[in-house]
Amino acid sequence: MGEKARKWLRDNHLAADFTGCDTGRKKFGEVLLVINHWAHKVILYISEIALALMLATVFLTVVLRYVFSTGIGWAEEFPRLMVTLFAFLACAIGVRDHMHIGVNIIYNRFKPNGKIRKALDVASDVCVLICGVFLFYYGGKYMLKLSRLPGTLPMTGWPTFIQYIPAPLAGFLMTFDSILFLTGVLKSDDLLYSEKEIDYVQLVKEQKAEGETR
Repeated sequence: MGEKARKWLRDNHLAADFTGCDTGRKKFGEVLLVINHWAHKVILYISEIALALMLATVFLTVVLRYVFSTGIGWAEEFPRLMVTLFAFLACAIGVRDHMHIGVNIIYNRFKPNGKIRKALDVASDVCVLICGVFLFYYGGKYMLKLSRLPGTLPMTGWPTFIQYIPAPLAGFLMTFDSILFLTGVLKSDDLLYSEKEIDYVQLVKEQKAEGETR
């Protein structure tokens, strides 16, 4: 591997960079950050493949039905499994960059980087952590229970527990992200899927203050 490739991996937190990590805790945090980035990269690829397979299957079904007056027996069940997988993973991905819908009317009334905003951020991460643990524990428990029972899905013939795999998978990722946010390993400006959100309320305040000084 060339030096440019290693530098690209370090810059994107896909390889550990212990520069400035003078304590074991910082080194451990750097390792966790690398694992987090790789986990999200794998989850993103799985989501993209699931979405592509769903769209391809639905398109093929429509063509067969309206052009050739035929169809595929599993073409209804398979896309449903794919959209379930994609939806749960997309939910977990949204936690990583705080992309889920939020109401900021009260939040924006407080100073940026102030104690109240930090407290609200912590409360938000704790709520997400609880949801993630719930999905991971109960989803995984139910999936394991079904895996020990006989039975298959009617059209694909796959084991019934397969349709519940997305729940613990998404729960694990949500729990992992929330713990890293709460421990300070992940920062709010460490974004993977989006660009930094502009605080327009603060921007207007700064423009007003600048206009008054002039």
